[in-house]
Amino acid sequence: MEEKSFKPFIPSDRVLPEITPVSILIGILLAVLFGAANSYLGLRVGMTISASIPAAVLSMGIIRIILKRDSILENNMVQTIGSAGESLAAGAIFTMPALFMWAKESTAVENPSFWVISSVCLLAGILGIIFMVPLRTALIVEEHGVLPFPEGTACAEVLLAGEEGGEKSKLVFSGLGISALYKFVADGLRLFPSEIDWAIKPLGTGFGMDVLPALGSVGFICGKKVSSYLLSGGMLGWFLIIPLMNFFGGSNIFPPGKAPISELGAWGIWSNYIRYVGAGAVAAGGIISLFKSMPTILKTFKKAIGGFGHKEEVEERTNTDLSSKVLLATALFCIIAIWLLPAIPLGLLGTIIIVIFGFFFATVSSRMVGLVGSSNNPVSGMAIATLIIATALLKATGHTGIAGMTSAICIGTIICIVAAMAGDISQDLKTGYIIGATPKNQQIGEIIGSIVSALAIGGIMFLLDKAWGFGSKELPAPQATLMKLVVEGVMGGSLPWTLVITGVGISVAVEIIGAPVLPVAIGLYLPIHLSVPIYLGGLLRAYYDKKKNGPQLAENGILYSSGLIAGEGLVGIILAIFAVVKLPSGDTLLSAINLKGILGNIGGLLFFIALLASFSIFTRKNKKADEE
Repeated sequence: MEEKSFKPFIPSDRVLPEITPVSILIGILLAVLFGAANSYLGLRVGMTISASIPAAVLSMGIIRIILKRDSILENNMVQTIGSAGESLAAGAIFTMPALFMWAKESTAVENPSFWVISSVCLLAGILGIIFMVPLRTALIVEEHGVLPFPEGTACAEVLLAGEEGGEKSKLVFSGLGISALYKFVADGLRLFPSEIDWAIKPLGTGFGMDVLPALGSVGFICGKKVSSYLLSGGMLGWFLIIPLMNFFGGSNIFPPGKAPISELGAWGIWSNYIRYVGAGAVAAGGIISLFKSMPTILKTFKKAIGGFGHKEEVEERTNTDLSSKVLLATALFCIIAIWLLPAIPLGLLGTIIIVIFGFFFATVSSRMVGLVGSSNNPVSGMAIATLIIATALLKATGHTGIAGMTSAICIGTIICIVAAMAGDISQDLKTGYIIGATPKNQQIGEIIGSIVSALAIGGIMFLLDKAWGFGSKELPAPQATLMKLVVEGVMGGSLPWTLVITGVGISVAVEIIGAPVLPVAIGLYLPIHLSVPIYLGGLLRAYYDKKKNGPQLAENGILYSSGLIAGEGLVGIILAIFAVVKLPSGDTLLSAINLKGILGNIGGLLFFIALLASFSIFTRKNKKADEE
C-alpha cells in the first residue's frame, strides 16, 4: 500500500526539538492573533480564513530568520497551535452572538457570562480534537495520496521550503502593516467612509461596496469562480427581489415589516424580507451539501467506529497518538462537564445529542477537509441541521421558550466548534505526516491552542458586542443571525415561512442548474456591498492566474491577503476598545478622532483601488527577491 512506501522528510528514528517553550509561546500568540482576526472577519462578513498557511509562514519568519533556530518540527508545532485559534473562533462566532441578540431583545434575558462562553468553547474544542484522533490512521495514513488535504499539504510545502518560507513571511507582515494603517484611517479616523453607497431611485434599490482590505483579500483567496457565485446571489437580491417588491408593494405593509414598502428603502427591504429569503437559501444549501456528501460521510463514519479499538503493533515516533485511555477519559470528562455544569444549560438530552452529532460530524468534517479543504467545509450546514433537529427535540420534550432556545444554541455552538476543530487538526496532522512530526505532540499542541483560544474568544466577543453590538451594521454577524432565526422559527413558529421557503426554492433551482448552492445562497443572504469587493478581489486573482508566472504571483498574493485580513481584524479589535473608552467630555475615544468622512464616496473608492494596486507591487517585489 502507498502509506507503507511513503517516507517523511524527518525519519521516525531522528529526534528534533518539537514541543518546546519557544514553539508553545509563539504558537499561543498566533492562536490569539488569528482567533481575534477571524472573529472580527466572521462577524462582519460571515466568512473566515484558514490560518494554517499564514501561521506556517510567520513561524518560519520568526523562528528561522529572527531566532535563528532550524528545527522544522518546531516550526510545525507553532502553526499547529496557532491555527487552533482560527477554527475555534469560527465555531463560536457562527452561533453564540445569538445569545447576545436575545439579551438585547428582552430585559428578561441576560448576556452569557465570560465563563459560559469560555467553557462551551473549551469543552467543544477539546471534544473536536478527541473525536478526530481515532480517524488519523484511516484518513491521514491509509489514504495518503487519495485525500489531498489541500491546506495541510500546502503547509508542509511552506515548511519544507525552509529559507524560502522565511522570506515569504515578509509578505504577510507587509500586508498586516498596510491593512492596519488602512483600517485605522478608514474606520478610526474615518477620513473616508468604509462603506460607499449609491441609491438607484428608478429601481428603488441601491448599490455600493465596503472598501475594506479583508473583503478584497477574501475574494483573492477564494478566486473568481467562488466570488462570482457570491455576487450572483447579491445581484439576485438587490437587482431582482428588491425592485420587484418596490414595484408591487407600494403603500402596503407586509409582515414582518412594520412600515409601507415604499418607505422602507433598499436597506429596510433587505433587513425585513431579503435576509429571510437568504436564510432559507443558506439552510437549504447546507442540507443539500450534506446529502450530496452522504456516501463519503457513511464511509468515514464506519471507519471511525473501529478507530477507538485500533492499536499499532509497533509505535514509531511518527505513528504515536495519545493513548486510547487518555482519549476516553478526556472525552468522558468533557461530556460529564457539559451535562452537569450549571453554566451550560443543556441537561441530559442536550448532552446525548452532542455526543451523537459531535462524533458523527467530526468524521464528516475530517473527511470533507481532506477532499475540498477547510475553506469549503460546510460547517454552517452541519450546525443548521443540528439546530433544526435539536430544537425540535427540545420543544417536543417541553424545553421551550428562551431556556430551550439557549440550550439549542449551546448545542449548535458545540457541534460547530467540534466540526471546525476536527477539520483543523486533520490538516495539521497531514502536514505533520509529510514532514515527519510526532502526532501525539501535535495533538497536545492543538489542545494547548484550544485552551488559550477559548479564554481569548470570550473577552473578544464581549468587547465587540459592547463596541458595536452583534447584528448591527458594523457587525451584522450574518451566520449567528441565521442560526437565531432557525431556532426561533422551529421553536416558536415566528418566521415568515413564505419568505424562507422562497429561499429554499431558489437553492433547489441553483442546484438543478449545477451551480454551487452555498456561495450563491450566502451572497443572497449578505448585503451586496460585501459581495462586490469580494468579486473585485476574485477578478484580480483571475488576472494573476492568466499571467506567465501566475502560480507564483498568486501564491504570493494569497500570503499578502492573509496579512491584510489579519491586520484589519486586529485593528478592528483595537477600534472596539476605542469605542468603549470614555473621555472626560463624555465622548468615546473613537468619536473624538472622527474626521466625518471628509473625502466622501469617491475618496473611499480611490483608496480601495490603491489597495488592490498594492498587490502588484508587493507580489512582484517578492518575485524579484526569489530570482536573486
